[in-house]
Amino acid sequence: MPDLSVLTQRLGVDIDPELLVLALTHRSYAYEHPGTAHNERLEFLGDSILGQAVTVMLYRRFPDLDEGDLARRRASLVSTLALAEVARGLGIGAFIRLGRGEQLTGGADKSSILADTVEAIIGACFLANGPDVARDFVLRLVETLMDDPDRFGVAMDPKTTLQELAVARGAGDVVYRVESRGPDHARVFTATVLLGDEPYGTGEGSSKKAAESLAALAAIGALRAAAVVVE
Repeated sequence: MPDLSVLTQRLGVDIDPELLVLALTHRSYAYEHPGTAHNERLEFLGDSILGQAVTVMLYRRFPDLDEGDLARRRASLVSTLALAEVARGLGIGAFIRLGRGEQLTGGADKSSILADTVEAIIGACFLANGPDVARDFVLRLVETLMDDPDRFGVAMDPKTTLQELAVARGAGDVVYRVESRGPDHARVFTATVLLGDEPYGTGEGSSKKAAESLAALAAIGALRAAAVVVE
């Protein structure tokens, strides 16, 4: 594992190294190392803290929005897509302890694993520093997402956004190809987005819908980066 002091500096909060290692330990690693605890309890705690902090922030920042609009914004900010983006920005993937199987299949960049790890780190921050520091930590994490004018529409419905973008830029028909692997109780789906028969993005998740959404988000980024011109 890389030097944890590097990650601590990026996070901007002090977390006991042993607790931080726990937050970074995926269940696949624990299964391969009997007696090792994994981060799912911290993830459960962090999810609650994240939701509360974002809810209060949105309520105060947008006094004119109704309940439905607030709920949609909250869902966007705490979504797997958003949290994975935060994790990639901090380079968290390089620090996650994964089992060999997950390592070989690119687990360090899987959105679901990255998002779960962010929640676990939030839980660890709460235990190490208390509710006020944890709340401020959460708000710093989501602040960059708040500044993105396209955040809410894209993250809430990336498949619709991709469809609209593909039509507007003449990129061709949007087609999803989905494959699955693993036993029924732990099925993993991988989706690939094709635009005009060309692959533009892939995504992996525990459901077909999640995989397609992540693939659509990747394709949106690729399409924008390529600056496809409407013919």
